[in-house]
This record gives sequence, structure tokens and C-alpha cells, in this order.
Amino acid sequence: MKLDLSQIIEMPGKSVSFLTDLDMERLSAPSIQSFTTPPHAEGKVQNTAGVLTLTGTIHADMVCICDRCGKAFHFKKDLPVEAKLAADLSDEADPDVFPLEGDWLDVSDVLETLFILATDAKFLCKEDCAGLCPTCGKDLNEGPCACKKEVDPRLAALSQLLDKKDE
Repeated sequence: MKLDLSQIIEMPGKSVSFLTDLDMERLSAPSIQSFTTPPHAEGKVQNTAGVLTLTGTIHADMVCICDRCGKAFHFKKDLPVEAKLAADLSDEADPDVFPLEGDWLDVSDVLETLFILATDAKFLCKEDCAGLCPTCGKDLNEGPCACKKEVDPRLAALSQLLDKKDE
């Protein structure tokens, strides 16, 4: 979505609102199985003392795959976003400044970039997900498995001492 900022660039205190759906394909990630609805963004671009700032919120309703147990789960994300905008990027050292194309801003591109940067590295179905047993593959959230824990080979001699004590 292209947003015309010509009305506010030279007018401190003015703002332009936006409301848009984001491209689900661009926002895909390995742990995001699907979006139940297109990610939706709303907010405004405001000129504050000559500085253009985009503020808003991205709402995403997703089905994700847990990185520990592999189960699908429903996840809602409400992401507050803020970005500085500039007509010329003379300060190329600041990666948080997004460029304008003349008097226009590609709002979708900025919002999709901010969403991707804020996407979690790991998605967990619950904070204390126990994952899968590395030996038998049982879901440890459903209870312990019957696998006998392997003894560290460096401690095997100590294990034999414990076995003799039980006799």
C-alpha cells in the first residue's frame, strides 16, 4: 500500500492514517504453518517538528508449529510498531530509518519488515513445553517415557559402585 505524504511533509503536527492487510506470503517463516486471517495493520504517519514517524499495530492470527514438540497451536500476536522515515538517507548508519520514494511511502514494505524483524526465533506451544524424548520420540508433555536414562560413559564406573551397593 502506497501512502501519499505530500500533505504532511512540510506541515509539522499533521498526520495521515493507514489501514491495510499485509502479504501473508512475505511474512511466512518455518515455524508459521499458516495465517488464519491476513495480518492486519493500522496506525498513522505523523510529522513531529519535521520528523516523520510511523506508529501503529500489526495484528496477526497464526497457526504455528512448536519448536520443541512439533504440535500445531494457535497464536495471536499484537505487535506495536514504530519507525522513523526520511526523504534522504544521508545517515546510512541508522538501519532503523526507512526511505521515502519522493512524497510516497510503501507502508506495506515497512510494516512487513518490522513484523519479520520482530518474529520470534522459536515458537513454543507453552512456555514450559517439555518437548520430545530424544530416544523414543514420546511427547513428554503427556508424561514421562519408559526409556532408561543413558549413563554418561565418564561416570559408568560410579554407576557400577551404586549397583554393588544395591546388592
